[in-house]
Amino acid sequence: MSEATQATAFASTAGRSWPVPSPSEAPERGPDLTGHDGAMAAQVLIADDDRAIRESLARALELEGYQATVVEDGVGALALVHRGTFDALVLDVMMPRIDGLAVCQVLRAENDHTPVLMLTARVETSDRVAGLDAGADDYLPKPFELDELLARLRALLRRAALVPAGPDGDDPALLHLQALCVDTGARRAWWADRELSLSKTEFSLLELLVRNAGIVVEHATVYERIWGFDFGVDSKNLAVYIGYLRRKLAAAGAPALIHTVRGVGYSARPS
Repeated sequence: MSEATQATAFASTAGRSWPVPSPSEAPERGPDLTGHDGAMAAQVLIADDDRAIRESLARALELEGYQATVVEDGVGALALVHRGTFDALVLDVMMPRIDGLAVCQVLRAENDHTPVLMLTARVETSDRVAGLDAGADDYLPKPFELDELLARLRALLRRAALVPAGPDGDDPALLHLQALCVDTGARRAWWADRELSLSKTEFSLLELLVRNAGIVVEHATVYERIWGFDFGVDSKNLAVYIGYLRRKLAAAGAPALIHTVRGVGYSARPS
């Protein structure tokens, strides 16, 4: 393919056009890995324009039994996700051409709910909110400890593995709170006849609260059940997700259903 042809090649995604990576930008794949029981290793895509970070992270993941694929920008990430299947994505926010936020937004617009862990050097709350708004399931500021990244990745994969098959007819997997219906089988939720657009983490949090309606679920319990470990008293992750759920419920016409019990936790109950 000539340089002129490469320069004009585009892939249409969610109503927008993105440049297609040329053969020289082909992603670097890790070796084929299988678990000790013969099962395929989890496939993780790493997109980061810092070569040292993406290569060292890929090596670390492979040592942990994952199969890692690395690309240097959002263009390569979208191209690979559209061609194959990944169990989780690790995306840097600041990348050339297409950044991590845009990649996440495109995938969510396409109804692709592959778990996304966002990496960024930005540490302000507004930046974390922007990442979660884009549809990311979790957010880790740089520099990070490898053990924490691995723990967050394991938690994302555990939650994804718990998604059961969709229910048939009148199923006990349906949870109700006033006009709110949470389908734990299909992992969908509605207020009256309006469906809520929820990320994996948002849905898991809503399910936990509605399943325990009327009970105060403590902060530590939520962190353990949703993220797999306690972030500590200074973490604002939970408050950010609670804010998201409240806004999405309100936009659908629901009254205040999620209540804060200061210093303790949260409770879902009728207003």
